[in-house]
Amino acid sequence: MKRLARKNSAAKRLLPTSRLLFGRSLLITALAAAGTCFGLAGATGCQGGPRDPRAGVGNPQRGKQLIAQYGCAACHVIPGIRLARGLVGPPLFDFADRTMIAGELPNIPVNLERWIENPPGVEPRTAMPNLGINPSQAQDIAAYLYTLRGHS
Repeated sequence: MKRLARKNSAAKRLLPTSRLLFGRSLLITALAAAGTCFGLAGATGCQGGPRDPRAGVGNPQRGKQLIAQYGCAACHVIPGIRLARGLVGPPLFDFADRTMIAGELPNIPVNLERWIENPPGVEPRTAMPNLGINPSQAQDIAAYLYTLRGHS
């Protein structure tokens, strides 16, 4: 009983400090991770792990097919996509674990979908072309990319 009391008093002493350490974005990341662990434990993505809450309404299986159809493999290394060994764009390993998209945008669904639909509209100097991907297709592609985590 005394050990428990000591642990609780130590936790109370650390609480104000930990509040100072958590910036807004770090707190949002922590909440998203908690949502993944607790709220979505039964849902799975293409890679068999928990589905990222950012995957939204998109269909990861359709997204995988669209990635192949649009030729994304010509420029990117993409886990799970046959012959995806491109070296022009960045490899997309562990995409769900990244904090930024194209070094410009926080990695959240609305930003990723906007990027997929029209990369030059987001970053005019990008080498990534506008492939004519519609909003529904962008949601599906984003859903697949959010399955790529932890050395996928």
